[in-house]
Formats: sequence, C-alpha cells, structure tokens
Amino acid sequence: MRRVVILGNSGSGKSRLGRRLSCALDIPVVHLDPLYYGPGWTHGDPLVFRQRVSAALAGDAWIVDGSFLPLVGDITLPRAELIVCLEQPSWLAMTRALRRCLNPADAGRADLPAGCRDTLSGEMLADIWSYDRRTRPEIERWLAQLAPPANLRRLNGDRAMETFLASLTP
Repeated sequence: MRRVVILGNSGSGKSRLGRRLSCALDIPVVHLDPLYYGPGWTHGDPLVFRQRVSAALAGDAWIVDGSFLPLVGDITLPRAELIVCLEQPSWLAMTRALRRCLNPADAGRADLPAGCRDTLSGEMLADIWSYDRRTRPEIERWLAQLAPPANLRRLNGDRAMETFLASLTP
C-alpha cells in the first residue's frame, strides 16, 4: 500500500490518521488544504490547485489528507491503492473541530494553509453538521465513478481506526 486517500468530515481524524499512516508506512502526507487555500482561507484558483496536486502526487508513494473531489477526484481516486472513508458521528466531528479552534497549540499544524487558523464560523459548523446529509452522498457518487470498490475501506469510529492502524504493524 503506497498510495492512500483519506476522506471524511472536518474533525473526523483525517489529518491524524494521515500522520500516523505516514509514520507506519514511511510515506509522505499531502495535505490538500494548504495546496488550495491562501491566507485567511481565501479560495485558490482551481487550475493552479490541480497543478499543485498533480505535482504533489507525481511520485509513487503518498497519503492524501482531504477531499476536494469535484476539483481533483479524477487525479487522486483512480491512482489510490487504498481509499479510507472515516465515518464519525457528527457530534464528535463537531466537538473536535471546536476544540481545534480553541486550542492555540493547533495554530501551527502542517495541515493548515499558511496564514490560516481554525476559527469558529457558521459556515464551518453548518458544513460539519450537514456532512452526512449533503456531502457524503456527493462523495459516494465520486467513489462510484472513480474508485475501484476493492480499494475502499470504511472506518466507523476511533476504535476501527485503531484496529486498522494496528493491522499495519508486524
């Protein structure tokens, strides 16, 4: 397993899983947010973003942390040997996202774009809360189109994530 895509709600544990997989497999993590967003969470140019993602995934081994499937799903999903869908309850994702916003130690995380920090916003909270109803069906459509079913692994909750990580260690 040398090419992995991690999908899930904000606060579901994508970046955390990416970091842990990176250590376990000795593969670099490609965080998509810094490749797309500019300072202050300004939206990037979609063509530039596609070029950045293509360049970041030019090698034979990578772990993608993030989705952006409408913009780069055709780049990330077909090449992935494993696609991990993190399925956490909305309340837990919300709690973790709120905790990140309030914790000053999280300000310098590698998965944050330069000049950005997690901040409470109605848009962020609405996106997290409506993920299962609005975003997950869209992700499922992209997976059905571009991802071989044999490459898909769903992890329901933290315990499943821990079991999955433990299975990678000899």
